Amino acid sequence: MAFDRFKEDIQAFMARDPAARSSLEIVLCYPGLHAIVIHRMAHAAWKRGFRLIGRFVSHIGRLFTGVEIHPGATIGRRLVIDHGYGVVIGETSEIDDDVTLYQGVTLGGIAPAVDSRSQAEVKRHPTLRNGVIVGSGAQILGPVTMGEGARVGANAVVSKDVPPGVTAVGIPAHVVLPRDRAAMGQFVAYGTPAEGCPDPVLASIEGLRGQVAALLGRTEELEERLREMEETVPDSRTRTGT
Repeated sequence: MAFDRFKEDIQAFMARDPAARSSLEIVLCYPGLHAIVIHRMAHAAWKRGFRLIGRFVSHIGRLFTGVEIHPGATIGRRLVIDHGYGVVIGETSEIDDDVTLYQGVTLGGIAPAVDSRSQAEVKRHPTLRNGVIVGSGAQILGPVTMGEGARVGANAVVSKDVPPGVTAVGIPAHVVLPRDRAAMGQFVAYGTPAEGCPDPVLASIEGLRGQVAALLGRTEELEERLREMEETVPDSRTRTGT
């Protein structure tokens, strides 16, 4: 069982990282894979009530890989942590199958207004459904849910639920839709395609820029006509007076 999971993990890295050349390279040189394996040991100790041992194993994993995963976090199958350094996954995070996280991602917690003694039992961190992709430097904060196949762009800050199959970008994050709806379920490195994903805020700004340019052009035209009229009126008065 454990060997099958390990084999699945290697295949997932091979499928989603074009730089991977062999299974042996992944086993020896990929800190994201090492972090996942160490987390499974820490999580097993945590679930059996050996909380200090679980935290210590998790701490060793962080020192070794640069990835911090709380032993209480629940992680599904075929998670890929690409590059890995600086990734933080909080205690009550839930990650389903086939999720991809890039470097610098934070699945952080927002403490609810409850008695501090019960904080450990309260859901404070995100839930990532199957196939979610989170770009480098993104932060997903609080007990929000990323729908199946959703994507988060690099450096985005997500504090609200994201529907399935869409992309969230910006600070604070807002949802954008790919032009090609058929491509919504496809894997996209770093969560955001280079093309085909229009940003509604940017589109609005571009529309406003076009309107302002048109108004400036019209204003210049009216000013030119006014100058011509001012030049014509004195000439006619002069001719009348003579």
